[in-house]
Amino acid sequence: MSEQNVSTHWADIYADKIIREKGEKEVYTCASGITPSGTVHIGNFREIISVELVVRALREKGKQVRFIYSWDDYDVFRKVPKNMPNPELLATYLRKPITLVPDTSGRAENYARANELDVERILPTVGVEPEYLYQAQRYRSSLYAEGMRTALEHKDEIRHILDEFRTEPLEEDWWPISVFSNFTDKDTTTVLDWDGEWKITYRDDETQQTETVDLRTTSCAKLPWRLDWPMRWAREGVDFEPAGKDHHSEGGSFDTSKKMVKVFGAEAPVSFQYDFISIKGRGGKISSSSGEVISLYDVLEVYTPEITRFMFAGTRPNTEFAISFDLDVLKIYEDYDTCERIYFGLQEVNEKRKAKEKRIYELSQVGSVPTEPSYQIPFRHLCNLLQLHEGDIERAISTLGQMSDSQKDRLRTRCKCAWNWITTFAPEDFKYRLTNDNDPLVELDDVQRKAVHDLYQVVEVMDQLEDKEYTTRLYDAAKLNGLDTGDFFKLVYTIMIGKDRGPKLGPFLQTCGKEKVLGILGRY
Repeated sequence: MSEQNVSTHWADIYADKIIREKGEKEVYTCASGITPSGTVHIGNFREIISVELVVRALREKGKQVRFIYSWDDYDVFRKVPKNMPNPELLATYLRKPITLVPDTSGRAENYARANELDVERILPTVGVEPEYLYQAQRYRSSLYAEGMRTALEHKDEIRHILDEFRTEPLEEDWWPISVFSNFTDKDTTTVLDWDGEWKITYRDDETQQTETVDLRTTSCAKLPWRLDWPMRWAREGVDFEPAGKDHHSEGGSFDTSKKMVKVFGAEAPVSFQYDFISIKGRGGKISSSSGEVISLYDVLEVYTPEITRFMFAGTRPNTEFAISFDLDVLKIYEDYDTCERIYFGLQEVNEKRKAKEKRIYELSQVGSVPTEPSYQIPFRHLCNLLQLHEGDIERAISTLGQMSDSQKDRLRTRCKCAWNWITTFAPEDFKYRLTNDNDPLVELDDVQRKAVHDLYQVVEVMDQLEDKEYTTRLYDAAKLNGLDTGDFFKLVYTIMIGKDRGPKLGPFLQTCGKEKVLGILGRY
């Protein structure tokens, strides 16, 4: 891979760190995971894509990599999200495992699976294809019986580790295991005893019933999060797993797990802390259980898969950034286009910048790097073109120059995103449509009418004029009639789009094309 041996990209730096710290291995395991307790939002996606970028960097160094994604779907249902239908029914499932909660949106066999499917269906669009591990299935089939017994055997050592990070020590009767009751399916239980081997006895705190279960055959026992995570690191041989600020904070679950994993006979993976993402115009941390979230689907409405990857590949994981749905969308598209021009040698920059941008461009691609650049059209110009053609993508593309089929396909995707942005998020003063015969005429005095007529004559020959002469003659249409150019341009915008401002007038009239402009000016 180009520039590989000197890459300063964070994904390559972490790939090198994994090889250095974990030594040469036949297979490196990189992990990510989440509780599907609600819509998986774009903040969660930061972890998935960060792992995928490191996985890609390792594979490009010739390493075999297992990329696992854990669905922590044996977690308890703690809170009904705001965006779910039938919240009253869902409330009756609180404290039960999320895989037992019905999907009231009717998309899947249960609530957790609906959230999982949403992610599994969309991730290949952005080039992310991990191996999924379903923790409910694994716990319920007693796959982790050995891990749970290890925890019980090292109960005092585990308590000591956890107490180091607690203000109040754990109760004397604390057990390193939790149970979903076979009587109510809820986790409102108390472990009473362990026989020193495979059997534990628990009480259901609601019904007061007790039961003894065998870890090798029961489906109701599991480890609490701070033990579950390190137990799975040991079991899967995880070499790399990043985590968010909350887990990486001092005394957070990463700190305890780093010590705890030794109980299970392993070492902690290489990790880093990734920062939160905000949505431009809506500050604060995004949360799944509140229901007010922006998902990957929402982002892909406005950004192409490559540009979505570009935002993450081009930002260090420990840096907070905002995903914008406002006018910053234009800048993000421009930044990607600059990166692409640098990659293909269409824009000259110094060697250091070139190496950096080339690596970001490679990691931004969903599959292999294209053999030619996209058809380069500024995003703002593309938005104007689409508005002139009222969102008709094929008609807008037909007005542009020659391009290959691959360039046309990429441009279609970009056009869909641009049109979604214009119709849903663009500020009002960015949007317009050309006036037509059904719109009332603008009232003009004789001088203004004469200036519009002069402009008509400029437009008739604009495709034969050099840029400089064309611009001069536009201004002359106002000046030679004694009109202020600013006022005259406002008038032209009002005639053309029913607003007193719009895109830069000269290029705008050229983009509209002679036929359309003359059709509108000819009404006067």
